Amino acid sequence: MAVNNLSRRERQIMDIVYRLEHATAAEVMELLPDPPSYSAVRAMLRILEDKGHLRHTQDGPRYVYASTVAPETASRSALRHVMSTFFEGSAAQAMAALLDETAGELSAEDLERLSFLIETAKSEGR
Repeated sequence: MAVNNLSRRERQIMDIVYRLEHATAAEVMELLPDPPSYSAVRAMLRILEDKGHLRHTQDGPRYVYASTVAPETASRSALRHVMSTFFEGSAAQAMAALLDETAGELSAEDLERLSFLIETAKSEGR
């Protein structure tokens, strides 16, 4: 189930559901930029459920939606898609672009963590 087959609005809805972990149509509508009608939000949630991205439980008269995929899994899938689309599948090119973009924002702890991850990858032969 690829995230790249979602429309912009569907991705916005998924972002909201991931952030809240569980969300009703009213909660999604409240957090959407320039939201459509309530019935349109409900229809999009139903479409996302039909596509297999969401599931719902019933809480009284309301449906409460949650993702069918863990956020970590979805973020890795999205990252792989970005790498293949913009960086020819190269993690090194993606990391270089990210480091260029965030150079002034990285703390000493961030840099230490990155160094540790690089050294670990080297020692594991990756």
